[in-house]
Amino acid sequence: MKRKLIFLMAAALLLTPWPVAYAYGSDTAGHASVQVEAAPTNAAPRWNAYGNAIGGVTAGDLFYIDATNTTTDIPVTLVITNTDQLIHSYRYLTLNVGVYTETGTGWEKATTASGEILPDTYIAMTNGQVSFKLAGYARYKITINNGCFYSYGNDTEKGSAIPAFYLTTQ
Repeated sequence: MKRKLIFLMAAALLLTPWPVAYAYGSDTAGHASVQVEAAPTNAAPRWNAYGNAIGGVTAGDLFYIDATNTTTDIPVTLVITNTDQLIHSYRYLTLNVGVYTETGTGWEKATTASGEILPDTYIAMTNGQVSFKLAGYARYKITINNGCFYSYGNDTEKGSAIPAFYLTTQ
């Protein structure tokens, strides 16, 4: 009976959606008016990772960037900082990064200075980071649109199965 209870508790823990952890930094030289804010936890992307699971990722927001008071382009880099821990829980983890700009009617895919929609960008444990330039005079949100993974399960002794994201504006 005791083993059954422990198994049920472990299964419930592993089937709980994993939130995403994040941080941000800014090299404000030349971009003093750029503000970065982490999205609230309830807006974060989610997925269920448990032993030998292949699955998808539910879309969610990571960061909000306010560049409405700057005239210059802003280089942005999004990094997964704990790939050394994730490698013990995932065979692969590939995430589609979305960049959206705020308009009067909501959020639309961000465009380049020449007006072209930013191409799809993917971040994975193998590359660990993505970079792009955002134009000034706008508000942006950085999201995970979707993704896929193969999970070995969560081994808490080897680290967390939660990706930790870090965003820099330089």
